[in-house]
This record gives sequence, structure tokens and C-alpha cells, in this order.
Amino acid sequence: MTPYARRGVHGQTVEALARRILGGRIPEGATLDLVALQSELDVSLTALRESLKVLAAKGMVDARQKRGTFVRARSDWNLLDADVLRWQFEGADQATDADRTLLRDLSEVRAIVEPAAVRLAAERRTDTDLAALEAALDAMGERGSDPGRAVEADLAFHRALLAATHNELLERMEMVIEPGLAHRDRIVHSHPHSEDPVPAHRAVLDAVRDQDPGAAETAMRALLVQAGRDLDRIDRTEQTGSDDTKGSGAK
Repeated sequence: MTPYARRGVHGQTVEALARRILGGRIPEGATLDLVALQSELDVSLTALRESLKVLAAKGMVDARQKRGTFVRARSDWNLLDADVLRWQFEGADQATDADRTLLRDLSEVRAIVEPAAVRLAAERRTDTDLAALEAALDAMGERGSDPGRAVEADLAFHRALLAATHNELLERMEMVIEPGLAHRDRIVHSHPHSEDPVPAHRAVLDAVRDQDPGAAETAMRALLVQAGRDLDRIDRTEQTGSDDTKGSGAK
């Protein structure tokens, strides 16, 4: 599914409502006061209703006669939707209690998907795929102290890996993986003493270039394990106020 276009008043209204629901400001089961929301968001009732249709399509709200429009149970939300994931994470500089569980869940999804995907990439990669991976790795090495460039380089690398599988469904997994990966990278790069991320990614690329599925999977699993340790280190730092270990960069 193509991500929702964030343009104009309509797009802003959709995102404002989504973030309130995802953040718990409008809780599950709550009936929406459309008149109050219209005034608070300073939009027309038509624009508000059209925005709610977008959220209804993602399983977040519904409408019933006599009850009105209400927030559905979280179990009904399409949490694999790229927009829902992005709304959950975007704009946050640190992992909160609300999204830490989702970060963990996405890490587990990555641990299932990416090692298997990289095996296919090693078997099926083309020269074009290798060039895309190399370009992303070069950008990662040239990122300097710019967190934004570091995040984009890491996303480009993992996007290129999925593309190298030449499996259309696996390629679409980028829409699930990228929002959480980007959020994780922003957290890691907001802390000092980040280790150079290039070697771990280089090991993956070398194995893919050598068309060695086993080595590629091993390298990817090692990269993902370190990625989890990065967040654990940051959690400990935030809890203790000290940083006694070095973490790594984007994973």
C-alpha cells in the first residue's frame, strides 16, 4: 500500500487524529466529539469526516448509528500499515514506554525476515543490486556527524537488500521495517560514542557479493544482535545517567 500523502489541511488533520489515538490521548473505545474536534483542529466538518475515513480504512476508527464515531480496539488496528507505524514513531527523539514495545516487536520481525531475505539476496543479486548496496555503504561512511544522512544511508542499505531478493512481497516489507528502523537509528545517533557502523554492513555486503548465503545470514544476524544491544545500552544510560559502554551506529 502506498503511504498516505501528507499534504494540506486534510493530511495534517489525519496525522493529528492518528497521533492522538496512537498516543492514547483519545483512548480505545472513546466516542469522538466531532464538533469539539472540528473547533479544536480548526477544520471544516467535511474535512474532519474525510480524515476519519482514512483512519477507518486502517482499522483505527468506526462509526455506528446511535453511538457515533469511536476508536476501535488496538487489536483491530492495522499495525503493519506503513502510515500507522510512521505515525507511531515519527517525531520522537527517544524511545518512550508507549513505543518501546513496538520497537521490540519490529526487532523480532526483522530477525525473522532479514536473515532469510539476505540468503535470497546472496543467491539472486545482480550487478545493479551490488552497486546500490555499495552506494548506500559509501554514504554511510561519509555521513559525518549528520544523523539525518546516517539514517537515510542505513535505510537505503536495507532497502537495497530487500530489493536484491527479487521477491516482490519481500520488497514490500520495507514499508513495515523502515519506520521502526528509522526511529531506532534516530535514537542511536542522538547519543555520543557511536561505533562506526560500516564494518558490520560491509560484512553483509561482502557475503552477498560472494554469493554465500550462509555467511550472509550469519553476518546479518550479528548485525541485528548488535542493533538490539545498542538500544539496551541507551536504556541503561538513560536509567543510570552514565555511558560505560560503547554502542554502534545505524544497524
